[in-house]
Amino acid sequence: MADQIDDTHGSDVDGRGGTATQTPEPAQTDAAAQAVGARRPEDLAHTLELGPSTKAATVGAGEGSGVAVFPAFDDLHPPAQELIDDCVHCGFCLPTCPTYMLWGEEMDSPRGRIYLMESGRHGAAMDDTMVRHIDQCLGCMACVTACPSGVQYDKLVEATRAQIDRRYRRPALDRLRREAIFALFPYPKRLRAMRAPLRLYQRSRLGSLLHRAGVIDRLPGLLRSMESLAPTLGPAPGIPARTPALGERRRTVGLLLGCVQGAFFPDVNAATVRVLSAEGCDVVAPPAQGCCGALSAHAGREAEALDFARALIGTFEREGVDTVVVNSAGCGSNMKDYAHLLRDDPAWAARAAAFSDRVRDVTEFLAELGPVARRCPLEMRVAYHDACHLQHAQGIRAEPRALLGDIPGLELAEISEGEICCGSAGIYNLLKPEPAAELGARKAAHVLRTGADVLVTANPGCWMQIAMTLEQMGHRMPVAHTIQVLDAAIRGIPVATVLAQSLNGPGTPQPRREPPHNRKEVG
Repeated sequence: MADQIDDTHGSDVDGRGGTATQTPEPAQTDAAAQAVGARRPEDLAHTLELGPSTKAATVGAGEGSGVAVFPAFDDLHPPAQELIDDCVHCGFCLPTCPTYMLWGEEMDSPRGRIYLMESGRHGAAMDDTMVRHIDQCLGCMACVTACPSGVQYDKLVEATRAQIDRRYRRPALDRLRREAIFALFPYPKRLRAMRAPLRLYQRSRLGSLLHRAGVIDRLPGLLRSMESLAPTLGPAPGIPARTPALGERRRTVGLLLGCVQGAFFPDVNAATVRVLSAEGCDVVAPPAQGCCGALSAHAGREAEALDFARALIGTFEREGVDTVVVNSAGCGSNMKDYAHLLRDDPAWAARAAAFSDRVRDVTEFLAELGPVARRCPLEMRVAYHDACHLQHAQGIRAEPRALLGDIPGLELAEISEGEICCGSAGIYNLLKPEPAAELGARKAAHVLRTGADVLVTANPGCWMQIAMTLEQMGHRMPVAHTIQVLDAAIRGIPVATVLAQSLNGPGTPQPRREPPHNRKEVG
């Protein structure tokens, strides 16, 4: 199939005898690539190094049901032809696509996947090959940022995944993995119920014994991945339903507590409340709020995602807040898309649009609001990692850097290949652990080269993925959320305390089960 993609500049045949939109001029394509620091397509051949997972990914490793579905798509929101037509196959998505960078496979690039969608709309069946290539997409949306033609790949891939979820019968083991994930992660109460047994497991010697005995290595892949990613749990600070502003009240905001964020990173929520309060906001955090539906929406579980969205909109409507603040990049990108998700529901479409207009990432909101709280110096070097659903899906890159840069004494270090995903990507590292691990190692190596004292990011998945990878590489490193660093500066927390908490406190990876003399620590 790869040779059917036209890689030339100029006009491009659209596959139906017509001519698609002209490929953008070089100045346009260069500007799009420079927005995220991406390389040019013509430079890629000199630097592409195929990863160990290439053969399994490109051949398929026996995955699939073997049952093709014809026609590929039904009439309920198939990938839109007008959005497909926007792609002129210019190739500027290639250097930003993690799976293309790993495998060099055209069908595992955005334009290759769009070709598969086009084929599905014009006679091809939904078969194992199509599903595999769509499944292997991380949904990082780096291609959306880099595309000079403005292709809405996010809309296309989510529509295709919804079709797959409805119409394609996955192998039994794949179905079991997915059902296990979605029976747990979108439910805050279920995740919180796991805290006590997981914390007991972490504090006991059971984990070390099971690792030494080889029991962990014999667990199913999903359980092994979950065990390795699980962050250290400490006491969970309570989040009040309402926290008053310190000083003059400037705004009243709602706070999304999140599922994974609320259960495993409650310290981030506590820091968010303190910062918002210090900046003059009454903070409303409804205790009964549920999942935003991001994981479900990004995996194609459309009906489930819509139910979560309606419930969350109703929860915050009852609170009457000016703004809904989010400190998890994946959640924020999904909530900003509610107007699109609920466009067909006459009872909810207008409410969803109004709600989406009020959603702000916490760094975006603080940048709009402007500071009133004094920042104390933090003399440390910070490597800032752009979460994909913050920089690509929401277009937020400058705001977190500006907030961190305003802290006296803090030095920002840029991470090479900052546009490339770390491999977390929602549930990707649970379903596709091999390529996720390769991307995690690539990202961790770039982090180490910055020589930073601490890694800072804005998404719990990125935090777990990179911190765990650094730990497995023998380079344990302090990791914190952007808002925690800002909170420390406002409260005057000493740098030594910040780094110590970020190295061994709640949210950090569990130490590797090996003798101390084999370990390396950064920070």
